[in-house]
Amino acid sequence: MTIQANSLDDFDLRILAILQRDNQISNQSLAAEIGLSPPACMRRVKRLRDEKYIQQDVSIVDPNKVGLPLMMLVLVQVERERVDLLDEFKRFLNSLPEVMQCYVVTGRADFIMMISMRDIDHYEEFSTRVFRQNPNIRHFETMVVMSKVKVGLSLPLDI
Repeated sequence: MTIQANSLDDFDLRILAILQRDNQISNQSLAAEIGLSPPACMRRVKRLRDEKYIQQDVSIVDPNKVGLPLMMLVLVQVERERVDLLDEFKRFLNSLPEVMQCYVVTGRADFIMMISMRDIDHYEEFSTRVFRQNPNIRHFETMVVMSKVKVGLSLPLDI
């Protein structure tokens, strides 16, 4: 049985909001914060995971500390929008560890991606391999991230 977003109650939404902020919180602390017993809280979290409201639990790594300080956004226009060529490009992008996020978008670009690089030489090699050598790439535009104003994936849940 799949729960619909409008069938989530206040407890479910509060659990999701807290776990978006800190997925390492103990079940005991989570239960206390939302006012449920630990077993009831654990059942709800398990159901939210089983129903894919919680897609995955991750650790956010500081890019500077692992030698990947250069963040860039790249807009990509393709030459031909044939489904097989787009699918092939998507599979290729999914295989690249430098691509942190990638979206198919509307507007002047077909794809927008966030990438992480060691330095400009790393980007030069990457852009040649990924964009310049691909005959279906019409144009790509790179924007270097100068500073981070806000970074996150938390959804604005209506609690």
